[in-house]
Amino acid sequence: MPLTSDEDIADLLRNARTIAVVGASDRPDRPSYGVMKFLQEWRYRVLPVNPQITGEHVLGEFVWRELAQIGIPIDIVDIFRRSEVAGEAVDQAIFVGAKAVWMQLGVINGEAAARAEAAGLKVVMDRCPHIEIPRLRIPKIGAEV
Repeated sequence: MPLTSDEDIADLLRNARTIAVVGASDRPDRPSYGVMKFLQEWRYRVLPVNPQITGEHVLGEFVWRELAQIGIPIDIVDIFRRSEVAGEAVDQAIFVGAKAVWMQLGVINGEAAARAEAAGLKVVMDRCPHIEIPRLRIPKIGAEV
């Protein structure tokens, strides 16, 4: 069952430090770019993943082809992909041992969510951290509460 309570989502966001953004864009007009920038402002380490722009840099971060290339622990995999292909990113998240998958607004894939939960990952679906962080009053990493 995906996380739905404010308390569970807030705990996930408070304890995360590294967020991989699957479907990251180098175009400032795209939602994934704006969310990435916001997460960086909140002092998360944000790692963009997009095979179409691999090797480039977005907001100062190297763009990875896939999660398995990153090689450091990932707390949350934030998925900006269509619902029907979000399962690919979920499977990669399971493979690399991420702690959670976060499917963006409009991204709903119950089968992929069930696979993630069965593998021990927390799941958030059809929400956006750019909305949830201010709504839940999550402080910037390292900020006094």
